[in-house]
Amino acid sequence: MRRWLRTTLHGRDVALHAAAVTFYAGIAVVPVALLAVWITGWIAGADRVRRLTGQTIAALPDRIGAPGALAALIEGGLHLSPAFALASLLPATLYGEGLRRAFVSLRGPAGGESLVGWRGRLLWLPLLAAAPALLLAMFLALPATSALWVRGGWYSVWAVILSFLAAWVVLTPVVIWVYRYVAPGRPGWLATSLIGSFTAANLSGFLHGFVLFCALPLDLGTPFGGFTEIGGMVAVGLWLYLFHVIVLLGYAATRNFVSPSATSGQSVGPTRYSPRP
Repeated sequence: MRRWLRTTLHGRDVALHAAAVTFYAGIAVVPVALLAVWITGWIAGADRVRRLTGQTIAALPDRIGAPGALAALIEGGLHLSPAFALASLLPATLYGEGLRRAFVSLRGPAGGESLVGWRGRLLWLPLLAAAPALLLAMFLALPATSALWVRGGWYSVWAVILSFLAAWVVLTPVVIWVYRYVAPGRPGWLATSLIGSFTAANLSGFLHGFVLFCALPLDLGTPFGGFTEIGGMVAVGLWLYLFHVIVLLGYAATRNFVSPSATSGQSVGPTRYSPRP
């Protein structure tokens, strides 16, 4: 493992790239969520979305105001006007640009390309189009997991397991698309499917860890002069940053799976044997 990390990430500042993607995500995450909820409500009905998410919102820990924030986000998405939805499309595609720029930079000097930002934006659009279907699939699983969670005991354990599996299933096609199309190089389906699914499982567990973090009796405002809101915002940003560290490590593993020579900054492609003279 140490050798793999040294050869794959040598000369790559993954922490800096993850911080850059987190900046883009900070701009795009709310517009993406609003658009997904808006289209989902338009397809399934606003009342059905409220019914599917209501119990989950009530079951969330409220140490940093997660239930209120999620409820406001869902209501904002359901009441989004077509004009505001169109305006949200531009910042929503920034996430694809941030991911593409980070992936291209991790490839090294040989991985540069033109119009990298617009490529990332355009290749992110199919995921925005598929977001309602993915979100609705997650919403359909929420009532069952939330009902088990509020019963307590071993039911809570089953709730976490089912919730983990549901998030894993939803995240897997997203990560596979990101590694296959948003990232440059077009790695093969075997690499993207195996590593993308494994990365999605880690991301699902990481998201559940964040829910657990929200339930801890921590005073997040202590390092910031008692401003709990600022502490909560920083905590969300930190978890979002770690989320992208996992995504970038998964991409590095995908490139290493395709061709070990890619980790040294060379272009991904078939290698040729040249006999020594």
